[in-house]
Amino acid sequence: MNPIISASELLSESAGVRPPVLLDVRWTLGGPPGRPVYEAGHLPGAVYVDLDAELAGPPGSGGRHPLPDPAAFGAAMRRAGVSADRPVVVYDGGLGWGAARAWWLLRWAGHPDVRVLDGGLAAWTGELTEKVPVPEPGDFRPEPGALGLLDADAAAALADAGLLLDARAAERYRGDVEPIDRVGGHIPGAVSAPTTENVDADGRFLAAGVLRDRFTALGATDGTEVAVYCGSGVSGAHEVLALEIAGIPAALYAGSWSEWSADPARPVATGPDPR
Repeated sequence: MNPIISASELLSESAGVRPPVLLDVRWTLGGPPGRPVYEAGHLPGAVYVDLDAELAGPPGSGGRHPLPDPAAFGAAMRRAGVSADRPVVVYDGGLGWGAARAWWLLRWAGHPDVRVLDGGLAAWTGELTEKVPVPEPGDFRPEPGALGLLDADAAAALADAGLLLDARAAERYRGDVEPIDRVGGHIPGAVSAPTTENVDADGRFLAAGVLRDRFTALGATDGTEVAVYCGSGVSGAHEVLALEIAGIPAALYAGSWSEWSADPARPVATGPDPR
């Protein structure tokens, strides 16, 4: 199944007999909150989902956006109307990170039919509404494990034995700047692969063949185990989505750099990508 959907396809499906559940996951690192912009205008029927409160657990030793408790996540999705037998489409303001986090969590938790609106809200050509829906409760109950998930030790091992992609900006990978976390740099052995290079100027994903060529050039050859990390497991989910479009399965190190760098015992590498 294609993990993304175009605005025209979504417009058609939304008018059909079995429209998808729509989740609005507008989120920006460091704010402002997404709820006010959602209330000012959103896709008809879309339910707002708060990334910080519903798609992540409390920040701490597991990073800035650790995975939420599965029971709490399931309850949030049921409140939003998510059921196991109904497709889900998620979107955000256009960057794609928030929507990809929701996509990854739902897929990891076992939902079989989740897609991201390619290009986000900016790509939508239909009407917007200020009406906040009250959805019928869904029946989705998470069964985690459908997608690959790594902890810090597994990420370190994969950097040696496979391909560990760092989805952050190249300057953060190199350690030139670090605006958020305790120390700059990257996990030793990781390869720089900024997620911004997976999309065009309008925020739409590049064609599957183009993405596959990109990741193959970075080392994602047949038989190579691939995983991704970022700052806190949000933009990394976007890169896992890009890999999915390319036909390359990949795991996510959800704790990412915010967890890794918080532990002084973990080694830190700096400088350009040796490849």
